[in-house]
Amino acid sequence: MIVRHVIPLLLFTLLLPSSAAAEGRLGWYPESISLSGQDATQGLLVERIDARGHGQDLTHVATYRSLDETVCSVDQNGIVTATGNGTTIIEATVDDSVIQVPIHVANTALPPKRHFQTDVVPILTRYACNSSGCHGKAEGQNGFKLSVFGFDPIADYAALVQEGRGRRVVIAAPDRSLLLTKASGVTAHGGGVRLEPDMHAYQAVRDWIATGAKFDTDYPEVERIELYPRERILDFGSTQQVRLMAHFDDGTHRDVTPLARFHSNNEALATVNDEGFIQVGSAPGHVAIMASFLEKMETLQILIPNPPQPDLATNTHSSQPIEPKNFIDEHIDRRLGQLNLLPSDQCDDATYLRRVHLDIIGTLPTPAEARKFLDDPSENKRALLVDELLERPEYATYWSLKWSDTLRVDRGILGHKAAYAYYRWIRESFENNRPLNEFAADIIAANGAVKNAPQANFYKAVTESGERSAVLSQVFLGLRLECAECHHHPFDRISQTDYHGMRAFFETVSLKPTARGEMMMSEGDAKVKHPRSGNDILARPLYGAPTASEEPRRELATWMTSTSNPWFSKNISNRIWAHFMGRGLVDPVDDFRATNPPSNPELLDGLSQSFAKSGFDAKTLIREIVASNAYQRSTTPNANNERDEQNYSRALFRRLDAEVLLDAICQVTGVPEKFEANPLGIRAIELWDSGSRHYFLKLFGRPLRKTACECERNVDASVAQVLHVLNSSELQNKLSHPNGQLAQWANDHRDNTQLVDELYLAFYGRRPTDQEVNNAVNYLENGADRKTAVEDLGWSLLNSYEFLFNR
Repeated sequence: MIVRHVIPLLLFTLLLPSSAAAEGRLGWYPESISLSGQDATQGLLVERIDARGHGQDLTHVATYRSLDETVCSVDQNGIVTATGNGTTIIEATVDDSVIQVPIHVANTALPPKRHFQTDVVPILTRYACNSSGCHGKAEGQNGFKLSVFGFDPIADYAALVQEGRGRRVVIAAPDRSLLLTKASGVTAHGGGVRLEPDMHAYQAVRDWIATGAKFDTDYPEVERIELYPRERILDFGSTQQVRLMAHFDDGTHRDVTPLARFHSNNEALATVNDEGFIQVGSAPGHVAIMASFLEKMETLQILIPNPPQPDLATNTHSSQPIEPKNFIDEHIDRRLGQLNLLPSDQCDDATYLRRVHLDIIGTLPTPAEARKFLDDPSENKRALLVDELLERPEYATYWSLKWSDTLRVDRGILGHKAAYAYYRWIRESFENNRPLNEFAADIIAANGAVKNAPQANFYKAVTESGERSAVLSQVFLGLRLECAECHHHPFDRISQTDYHGMRAFFETVSLKPTARGEMMMSEGDAKVKHPRSGNDILARPLYGAPTASEEPRRELATWMTSTSNPWFSKNISNRIWAHFMGRGLVDPVDDFRATNPPSNPELLDGLSQSFAKSGFDAKTLIREIVASNAYQRSTTPNANNERDEQNYSRALFRRLDAEVLLDAICQVTGVPEKFEANPLGIRAIELWDSGSRHYFLKLFGRPLRKTACECERNVDASVAQVLHVLNSSELQNKLSHPNGQLAQWANDHRDNTQLVDELYLAFYGRRPTDQEVNNAVNYLENGADRKTAVEDLGWSLLNSYEFLFNR
């Protein structure tokens, strides 16, 4: 029996038969095999767990033999096939070790009974016949349409058996059925050959057709699936075979590995093929492998450590303090230890100063602020700086910009007055440090006069009930419900009924003009019709019971923002964490699902619990994050962690957001930008309307606020961006402006060393090295024109990674 809940990685051996518990002993799964029916199959796994707890899959290394082939046969991949009733033994040999697996076979005289729902549909899914790129697309393919991933078997049966003039399934002559002739390539098929006649899947479909191609109303349904293994520690370059067992409500079970779908959530770390064979790469981290069969899914979680490091225990490659600063470091240090990762050094004061300014207020430190901080000998100056930044007005400005993106503050849809009122409500929430659960609840349950509840403008920006539910779930819960609108979510446990149950909360919402102004109202019953069955679906929280409340959205808001909600606190914590660390514990940040688990679940739990305990205070969470050793690491990798992108052993380079970068350029040049329909001097992070036209902001990825996805803001660097910063006449005019900052510094600082110091403090928030001073001073002294030479230095600093990225 396989343990189904998550267990600590150090206890992996408890998952093995007792024969694997000792060091170096072989283990196998399953311990014994029972097969029922003609050609029933079951795959074996053979493995060894070493003293470190690391797995070594030997399934494709072992040699196998059946002691009685009249009972069963076994192939070179460990696949056992029933041949006759009886009992026997399968022997698997690895080197000098032999294991014996008891086999019992029954009912081989009975013809196989195939069911459309549990035999044919999984084959259509496994071989991608019903994928969105083939017959599962909305319009079908060449006149033949199937439901995506087989989530509507009734419609699929009709398409196969009742449509197509009876040619797709020919009961009297199964081998003439288009379903088989096309799949096997006998008849021309745009999708190519999918099934060979000697394949088990081909025979299963043929058997179903030959026995009447029935749609059974009474058939064994899948109760659960069981994936083995569930957790593993695997070394670089290693492999792992998995097996998936389906358990049915009639008490039977069978190996459905050949019919399952497999997916890796991080192919840079490990890939998986259609047979459930995993290949590990050569980078450390955590990866989840999804296995699904029909509507059920499970995941295998894999840790991939670096090779052992001789001086890991003493941490001699890093000057990082051994003692953790807070619970964040405790969780991260534990994970780094599991992965044999050595953290980078802690960053210096100048790096921290610039980093925390950009992260908290989206603004560079001035030369005066940099001097004050760098010259301060106080041991707690970093914490004091954070407190100061959190109280500056730019904090609310910057964070309201970020939330306005996902909450759809869109002047093009709302109009100027409504969009600005909506933005002001968001900004005032951050100015007042409103608890984020209250902030979210006020949007979800908005009601009454819109002029008194500007957050109700969300419902004007997003007008369809299903989209409202999907957007709010994505923003506040990190769940992508829209994938379940037309069928069961292909990568999660969310059903179509779950989707429409959440949608029903917003079905009653309407906005109406009245003598007192526009009013937001809730009218009618909170229910919708199921698009397939036509049955009523009452409003209900995800996986919860239908609501009986007269104010269903108020009940939804309470449920969504409760400390007991499994997603709200984790999602908001993860979003804030990702902003400061460059990568979420769940990545992408708005894709919480069973098959995309957090890279460090204990840390996410800790952040979530701390955030909830603080009363959902964003500033408290920010203080905890930026105080940690993990946040304060250098971006410079060591030889050990240079391939780590996931575990926070080093800080990650992050390109500045479009608005932050443009403001930084304006700040260091002293030349403000003129934005369309805005007064001169307004900063880019103060632009509440993302629709205002501006080439630089568009080029550097400012979102248009048409979706709730964080991915709409593009933070990737591009060749066009590089060329623009190098050659843009607009940026060159800022550098050479006669009344700009560079011209002023050139006049004020006749001492070239002081001038260079000022430039580096302005652009980088740090003092130059001796070598940088020498190079810059030589350039200034040898230049034909001092003003031009200063502009050249400014241009070179502006075009550097150190300026364009937060490091």
